[in-house]
Amino acid sequence: MELQQFYYDNKIVKKFIIATMFWGLIGMSVGLLLATMFLFPNITDGIPWLSFGRLRPLHTNAVIFAFVGNAIFAGVYYSSQRLLKARMWSDALSNFNFWGWQAIIIAAAITLPMGFTSSKEYAELEWPIDIAITLVWVAFGANLIGTMIKRRQRHLYVAIWFYLATFVTVAVLHIINNIEIPVSAFKSYSVYSGVQDALVQWWYGHNAVAFFLTTPFLGLMYYFVPKAANRPVYSYRLSIIHFWSLIFIYIWAGPHHLLYTSLPDWAQNLGVAFSIMLLFPSWGGMINGLLTLRGAWDKVRVDPVLKFMVVAITGYGMATFEGPMLSLKNVNAIAHFSDWIIAHVHVGALAWNGFLTFGMLYWMVPRLFKTQLWSVKLANVHFWIGTLGIIMYALPMYVAGFVQASMWKQFNPDGTLTYGNFLETVTEIIPMYWMRAIGGSLYIVGAIVMLYNIIKTARQGSAVEDELAEAAALTRVTSKRTKGEAYHSWLERRPVKLTIFATIAILIGGAAQIIPSLLVDDYVPVISSVKPYTPLELEGRDIYIREGCVSCHSQMVRPFRSEVERYGEYSKAGEYRYDFPFLWGSKRTGPDLHRIGQKYSDNWHLNHMYDPQSTSAGSIMPSYQWIIKDKLDKSDTKTKMRAMQTLGVPYTDEEVASAGEWMLKQGTKIEKNLYSDPDFASTYEADKKYAAENELEFTEMRNREIVALIAYLQRLGTDIKAKDLQELSTN
Repeated sequence: MELQQFYYDNKIVKKFIIATMFWGLIGMSVGLLLATMFLFPNITDGIPWLSFGRLRPLHTNAVIFAFVGNAIFAGVYYSSQRLLKARMWSDALSNFNFWGWQAIIIAAAITLPMGFTSSKEYAELEWPIDIAITLVWVAFGANLIGTMIKRRQRHLYVAIWFYLATFVTVAVLHIINNIEIPVSAFKSYSVYSGVQDALVQWWYGHNAVAFFLTTPFLGLMYYFVPKAANRPVYSYRLSIIHFWSLIFIYIWAGPHHLLYTSLPDWAQNLGVAFSIMLLFPSWGGMINGLLTLRGAWDKVRVDPVLKFMVVAITGYGMATFEGPMLSLKNVNAIAHFSDWIIAHVHVGALAWNGFLTFGMLYWMVPRLFKTQLWSVKLANVHFWIGTLGIIMYALPMYVAGFVQASMWKQFNPDGTLTYGNFLETVTEIIPMYWMRAIGGSLYIVGAIVMLYNIIKTARQGSAVEDELAEAAALTRVTSKRTKGEAYHSWLERRPVKLTIFATIAILIGGAAQIIPSLLVDDYVPVISSVKPYTPLELEGRDIYIREGCVSCHSQMVRPFRSEVERYGEYSKAGEYRYDFPFLWGSKRTGPDLHRIGQKYSDNWHLNHMYDPQSTSAGSIMPSYQWIIKDKLDKSDTKTKMRAMQTLGVPYTDEEVASAGEWMLKQGTKIEKNLYSDPDFASTYEADKKYAAENELEFTEMRNREIVALIAYLQRLGTDIKAKDLQELSTN
C-alpha cells in the first residue's frame, strides 16, 4: 500500500496555545479583582468601566470563551489532524478562526466594561459581535468537516464525534438564543420576553456549559488521556453509549436552572427528570476516562500531566454528580441564589476545564518543540498549588452557601424572620470571601508557574511549523455496510450521516421545550393590570442592565414562606410580559428587587446609589456616583419604543411621538421628591452654582440617569394588586 507524505499544521496550534495562556491569566486576574471587591467594595470607586457589574460578565466571558475557547481550538486542531491523518482542510480558514476569535475577545474586552451588554448569562455580547461569533464558528466547523472529508483514516475516532456534536449544538444554541431586535450599533432587545426568554436563555446557558465546557473537553479527554498514559481507551462500547446518551439527554436539562420560578411546572419537572438521567452518561464518561489509566498508576504518581488529567476527570465526576443533585427541588430550594452555586460552577471550571487544559498544554508543548518539559518539578509545584487553590476556593463557598440558605429561611417562634435584615446574611460570610480570594490567588500563581515553565520549554526546543507525516490514502469503497460490520462501525466512516444524527439528537429535546413556549397562548397567563414601562422607566431599565445589577440582585420571589415574608407576594409569570430581556438573576449578593417598588423613597434610592453604606450599614455594594452626575441620553428612546412595538408591546404611535414630554413630566415629579431632602437640595444648588461660575454645562436633575433608574426601581412589582391576585387564583 502506497504511503502519502503530508504536513501537520503546528503553527495554528501554537497560536491557540499562546492565546490560551495569555487570556487565561487575564480572565483569572479579573476574577480575582471581583473576589477582592467583595472585601473592598469601593476599590474601583468612581471608575464606571471597572465597576463590579460591568466586570463580572467580562470575567465569565474571558475564562469561558477566551481561555477555554482557545484551549478547545488548540486541542482540536492538534488532535484532529493526527486522528484524521490529514492537514486541516484550509490554512486560510484556520487563520480566520484564530484571528477572528481573538478579535471577538478584544471586542468583548472593550464593550462589556463600557456597559454594552444584553445581560443574558454567557451571552452578554451585543448583536454585531454575535454575528461575528457565528461567522467564525461556521468557519471552524467548515474546516473541521472539510478535514474529515479528505481524511486518510477510515473510521472517525470517538474524540471526533464529540467535536462534531460541539460544533453543531453550539451553532444552534447561539443562533436561537441571540435572535434580537437591534436598536443601535450596540443596543438590542431579545425577541423573547419574561418566562419565554428565561426558558430560552437557560436552555442556552445550561447547554453552553454542556456543549462548550463539556463535550469538547470530553473529546480532548478521549485523545490526550490515552496518549499521555500510552494506553487505549478502556471501553469502546462505553464510549458509544456515553456519546449518544449524553448529547440526547443534556439538551433537555436546562429548566433545572428555573425551579420554583414562574416557569410552568411541566417544564420544570421535565428538566428535573432529564437532569437525574444525565448522571449516568456523565459518570460513564468519567469511568471510561479513569479506567483508561488501569495499569498506569505508577506513571500517574510521577507524571504531572497525568496528575492534572486525573484531577480534571475527578472534578468532572464531582460536578456532574452535583448537577443532578442540585436539580432535585428540595436541594435546589436551599442552593439556588446562594454561593453554593458559585462553588459548584468553579469545581467544574477550575478542576475539569482548567486542569485538563494545563495537562494538555504540558503534553503538547514539548512535542511541538521537539524537546522535553523544561522542569517536571515546577509542573508538580503547579499541580499542588493549583489543587490547594481549588480546595481553598470551593470549600468556603459551599459553607457560605449553606450559611446563606440557613439564615434566609430561619424564623422566630412568633413567626417573624430571625434575620430580617438581608445584610446580616452578607456580613456573616465575609470570612469565606477572604478564603475564596486566597484560593483564587493560589490558582493564578500556579498558572504563572506554568507560563514560565512553558516558555522555558519552548526556548530550549526547536519549533517545527509544518510537521512531516505519512499515511496510506483512504481507498474508496462502498458506502453500504459490509457483512458482519456493526452499525456504529459503519456510521463512524460516514461523517455527514453522523453529523445529521447528532443534530437530530440535540434538536428533539430543544424543540420539545422551546416550541410550546412560543406557540401555546396560555403558556404565560395575561394579567390585565400589567402595563408597559413608561419611556423613562424603559431607559432606567436599560441603565440597570448596563450596570450589571442583575449580577447581584434577583427579580424572582419564589413561593416560599421565607421569601414572601421577606420580599412580598411571590412572582407571577404574567408580570414579566413586557420584560425584554428577563432579569430574574442567578445569585443574591443583595436582596431580591421584584417588589422593591414604592418600598423606599426616591431620595433613599439616590443616596443608596451615591453611597450604599450611608443607607445600608455594612453593605458591600459599590457606589454608582456617575449615574447621579451623568446626563440621560434620550436620543434612542423613540427607537427603543418602536422596537418594543415590533415585539408586541402596545405603545401607540401617539405615545411614541410624545415620549419626550412623557419623560419630562415623570422626571420632574421625581426631581421634586428629591428636593424634599435638605441635604440633597443644598448639594444640588451648589453644583448648579459651580457650573455657572465655571461656564460648564449643567444638567437638570430631571434629565439625569439617576431619575430614570429611580423611575424603574419604583415601578418594580407594583402592577399586581390584591384584586388581581384574587382573579388569578380564581382562574
